[in-house]
Amino acid sequence: MAEKPILLSTLMVKAILDGRKGMTRRKIDIDIVNQFDVDIGGSSVYAYVDQATGDSYEAEDVCPYQPGDILWVRETWASYCDECESNQGEGYKDATCAYGDCNRYAYKADDDGCPGGKWRPSIHMPKEAARIWLEVTDVRVERLQEITVEDVIHEGLEVDNEISNPDPSTHESIKNWNLAWAQHLFRDLWDSINAKRGYGWDMNPWVWVISFRRVEPCD
Repeated sequence: MAEKPILLSTLMVKAILDGRKGMTRRKIDIDIVNQFDVDIGGSSVYAYVDQATGDSYEAEDVCPYQPGDILWVRETWASYCDECESNQGEGYKDATCAYGDCNRYAYKADDDGCPGGKWRPSIHMPKEAARIWLEVTDVRVERLQEITVEDVIHEGLEVDNEISNPDPSTHESIKNWNLAWAQHLFRDLWDSINAKRGYGWDMNPWVWVISFRRVEPCD
């Protein structure tokens, strides 16, 4: 088991706090793509084959996040300000109360009031400021556009009840429409983060599909 940071947007942080998000997708690193061939071979279990040695590996063996790993979530944050009493318990950026969660950092609900309390990028958030801890429960690999309706929901997105709980007798054409709509929602989320980095939805990259559950903070 290892403790590792993971970046999440405020929208996805809120989904975790609401109990809606238990999965995230991360593009496979280009070095891994170059070193390993994905061999689906008609099997539902994806494996990687080292071109140099011929050795094969399960997806979880080369993923930077392993089952059992504990992840601490990096999110947009602001330094705690002792001089600004009104900022104590002000809340996190998603506006949920955080008083008592951490006595060194505050996550303001807005940018007003606290000197020096400007929002800071999640990449610079220290481990001791983390309020959300996750345990990796499963890792697999797939193409981005293979995401299902169920996985869109597990990614933390809210869909209509007719889509999330379809009638068993629903016609196949309606099921296909539901899938297209759910994927459209996820596409918007994915592209808002990744399109400018060169691997948007249309590129259909290979991704790590990482499932997790929320756990108590580690000491």
